[in-house]
Amino acid sequence: MGHPRASTPKSPDATELSPGLYVTATPIGNARDITLRALDVLRSCDAIAAEDTRVTAKLLAIHGIAKPLSPYNDHNGERERPRLLARLKDGARIALVSDAGTPLVSDPGYKLVRDALTENIAVHVIPGPSAPLAALILSGLPSDRFLFAGFLSSKTGERRGALENLKNEAATLIFFESGPRLAETLSDMAEILGDRAAAVARELTKLFEETRRGSLRELAAHYEKSGAPKGEITLVVRGATQDALDLAKLDTLLDKALEFMPVRAASELLSAALDQPRKPIYERALARKQANE
Repeated sequence: MGHPRASTPKSPDATELSPGLYVTATPIGNARDITLRALDVLRSCDAIAAEDTRVTAKLLAIHGIAKPLSPYNDHNGERERPRLLARLKDGARIALVSDAGTPLVSDPGYKLVRDALTENIAVHVIPGPSAPLAALILSGLPSDRFLFAGFLSSKTGERRGALENLKNEAATLIFFESGPRLAETLSDMAEILGDRAAAVARELTKLFEETRRGSLRELAAHYEKSGAPKGEITLVVRGATQDALDLAKLDTLLDKALEFMPVRAASELLSAALDQPRKPIYERALARKQANE
């Protein structure tokens, strides 16, 4: 009698997808950036919900995959979502893809995921390319904390208002922007955020990939002169730093305020007056209070 063979756990096979929604990342440019697991899902699912079926059809053709495609995007999401959920409840295996990159980043996929989870439908993520992360890496700016803010409004007042709300954010800021609006957006950023370090990354992973780094004013001047760049654009901007404060002036104001009020009240007063984050001012006020005691 032979020795019993140890059984090897089977890896998730392309033909053995369990029912559910598969949020699947696709390339942001170079078609070879798709993962093996994403190809397994696209080959084995029952249907694919795509932001633009024409874009996805090209990707499938490159990899020799033929699957039913249906559009799911900002324009038809309210109508299509109940149909997709009904199929998922019946046990379908549906892949959700965007035009490029990871779904749910600046697209309506999150509503489908939200409703699927509410209905106790299994949701799987198939990770892969992401333009915001690729641009952040190429920017050379701090990557320990970052905030993705998507597209700013095309309306000047709304765009400037959004930037006002972000100007004290310490995390590195990441935006999507269009070529025709890029120079104007960079100029608004320089005026509202201050002349910070930034990077403009376009056509990531494609033949004409380019990352231009400089201050916001330098970049605004360049694109004002050269004209609107072509391609998909991701804009990365350094977050607010305490260095932007005039610390000598702040210390003078803190010393005067602390003669008449407690640390918390003084820091809140100066935070509002200087339009700066309260936490670093509070910490500096506390240190000065202790040093002067």
